[in-house]
Amino acid sequence: MRTRTSPSLLLVAAVAAGLAVNVLVQAAYGELPPLPLLAGLTPLVLGIAELVLAFVLRARIRRRPGARPVDALAAARAVALAKASSLAGALVGGAWLGLLAYVLPLSGRVDAAGADTASAVVGAIGSAVLVGAGLWLEHSLRTPDDPGGDLGRDARDRRS
Repeated sequence: MRTRTSPSLLLVAAVAAGLAVNVLVQAAYGELPPLPLLAGLTPLVLGIAELVLAFVLRARIRRRPGARPVDALAAARAVALAKASSLAGALVGGAWLGLLAYVLPLSGRVDAAGADTASAVVGAIGSAVLVGAGLWLEHSLRTPDDPGGDLGRDARDRRS
């Protein structure tokens, strides 16, 4: 994987998921159970864990004092995780925004919509953190001698 994740791909995925969920919610909102407030917390937790990983790997790739070099396989796995996380976050975030677009106008008239609005906001924020963390992890895996972002180059090239 030598190319960076395209922001336009993430935007298209988010819009497609949002439209699909919005259409489904319009058709069946009355039959859905209420959404728990913390339903969207999972992407936030995953995003925070990925941010920690990004900072750890960035220090190792930049060869900070006391940091071990990054194994080639670990770097490749981290790149795959970064790409998957940013795409998953865009899809889930789009879904939450699609739900939010439906329930927000109803929130003043329908009690369930008010509670679901809060859940959708938490989910959208958590998903945004996951997308950002995935993109930051991907950026953090670039080697210092390759500002063009040649992903896939690893610590074995720097071991002497």
